Amino acid sequence: MITMAELTPEMKEMFAKAPVYPLATASKDGVPNVAPMKSVWLIDDRTIWVADNYMNKSLANMQENPRAAIYIWGPETKGCIQIKGDVEILTTGPEYEKMRADVKAKSDKYPAKSLIRISITDVYSCAPGAGAGDRLL
Repeated sequence: MITMAELTPEMKEMFAKAPVYPLATASKDGVPNVAPMKSVWLIDDRTIWVADNYMNKSLANMQENPRAAIYIWGPETKGCIQIKGDVEILTTGPEYEKMRADVKAKSDKYPAKSLIRISITDVYSCAPGAGAGDRLL
């Protein structure tokens, strides 16, 4: 059974204001990768969608090791959090089709190859100071 964490209203506001979403993954051997993502949606308090437009290393890592982290930070966010979760990679079904339609509505140049659905399991502070690294959820 997946243990899921639910974002607070403040965390959801930070998420909405982030200018870009660095997505961190690791292979089964622990080789890390981080890539900036723009096609990212907070679907509900426990679920994040990421469109796979150009993923190579990130996708391979998530196929081997279905965990990921997203870093939320920017001048607009007034804080910094790291969201970790369990990953599912979808290439069919209603959620995939909805993501694909949303991406294609922005531009036909984006391939929208797959939907990365992240079920949030943990949230940590990444702001400097005494609470840096503390688990928030």
